Amino acid sequence: MTNKKVTGKKAASAASKTIRSTGTGKASKTAGGSALSQRKAPKKQTSSRAATAASKTLRDGRTSKASKSAAGSTLAQKGKKR
Repeated sequence: MTNKKVTGKKAASAASKTIRSTGTGKASKTAGGSALSQRKAPKKQTSSRAATAASKTLRDGRTSKASKSAAGSTLAQKGKKR
């Protein structure tokens, strides 16, 4: 089943902020990049690698609010296997 969701304006802004930040970890940047790539692309879905990075970002207690927003958007766009 394909996913028709796209990244919203606020989540895209948070993803951009995450990617530009010098102190952000690799997992957060991967999740942010995935969220940005899906800004206006309803046919794109989050890859397994990006979903894993997003999950890691959400579980990390040191993660900023912007990074968590981008990671949440990334996970929301993961297709469901059936």
